[in-house]
Amino acid sequence: MAEYDNLCKILAEKYPRDFIRWLLNQEPRTIEILKTELSIEPIRADSVTLLQTENRILHLEFQTRTQSQKPISLRMLDYYVRLTRKYQVPVTQVVIFLQQTND
Repeated sequence: MAEYDNLCKILAEKYPRDFIRWLLNQEPRTIEILKTELSIEPIRADSVTLLQTENRILHLEFQTRTQSQKPISLRMLDYYVRLTRKYQVPVTQVVIFLQQTND
């Protein structure tokens, strides 16, 4: 299932404007793709996009399963805190499940 995750990461990086339109219903004027490695204990977010004109970050995580070694809710909180601390702008986070789930 990691191949789906990697493909989605590539798509989010290559077509960030489409993800922003879909998930935030906004038309960004300027987009900057940020590094996905967040300091402290190195972790990598799937996709992190800075919407400069909106002064906001869109953080995407792609999941194939609801269960993971570290719960997704804890990982998202960790990403949120690190992104907020580093960039000091509002962060919108979206988890996209690549398979149907009842959770």
